[in-house]
Amino acid sequence: MGILIESTIEIISFDMENNKADAVRIQTSVLNALEKKVLVWLAQRQPRWMTSDILTYIGTFGALVIAVGYALAGRNINFLWLSSLGFVINWYGDSLDGTLARVRKTQRPIYGYYLDHTIDAINEVMIFVGVGLSGLMHLEIALLALVMYLLITINVSINAHLKKEFKLTYASMGPTEFRIIMIIINTLFATISPLREFSHSFVLFGSEFTFKTLDYIGIVIVIILAIIHLTTVRNDIKGYAEIDPMPGRE
Repeated sequence: MGILIESTIEIISFDMENNKADAVRIQTSVLNALEKKVLVWLAQRQPRWMTSDILTYIGTFGALVIAVGYALAGRNINFLWLSSLGFVINWYGDSLDGTLARVRKTQRPIYGYYLDHTIDAINEVMIFVGVGLSGLMHLEIALLALVMYLLITINVSINAHLKKEFKLTYASMGPTEFRIIMIIINTLFATISPLREFSHSFVLFGSEFTFKTLDYIGIVIVIILAIIHLTTVRNDIKGYAEIDPMPGRE
C-alpha cells in the first residue's frame, strides 16, 4: 500500500481470511491535504527506534495529559494550558502512527486496526471524564457527549465492515479540527475571566440548575453529535434497505 498524500481515500480495513485490505478510509476534512503532507514529512524524520506502537501509546499519554489538565483546571484555570499541550501530544501520536507504518511499509492491518481503535475509545473516555471533573462543565453533560461520540464511532465501525468505508469526517470536520477547536476554547477560557465566570441559574421540573459557559457549549456539542448520528443512521438504514430489500418486494 503506497503513501497517499493528496487523496482523501486510504485503504484501512481488511479481509480476515486473506489478510488483505478491503475497505477505504474517507477523510475529507478542511486540513486533510496539508495534514497528510506534514505527517509524511514527520514520519520520514522519525528515529529508527520509533515505532507505530510507541506512537499509539504517546497518543494515549497525550489523552491522559488532557484529562489531568481538565480535572485540575477547576483548582487553577492555568491547567487548561496543560490540556492544550496534551492535544498536541495526542495529535502527534494518534495521527502519526499509521503514517509511519505506511512510510516504512510495516503495516499490520488487523493488529493495527484493533489496537488503534481500542485505544482511541479509551482515550476519548479519559478526555470526556476529565472535562466533566473540571468543574467547568457538569459531569452529566460531558458523559452525554461521550455517549453520543461513542454511538457515532460504533456506527462508523459497522459501516467499515458492511459498506467497506471508514468515515472520519463530518461537515468537513475531523479529529484534527476538533483538537484545534478545543485548544482555542481552552485559550479563551484561560485568558478571558468573564467567559469562565459566567453562570446562569434556572428551575426545571422543580429543581434548580446552574449552568456555566462550558455547560452550554457542551449542550451544543451534544445536539450536533446527536444530529450527525441520527442523520447518518437514517441514511444508512435507507441505503441498506435498498441493498437488502424485504423478500418479495424487489
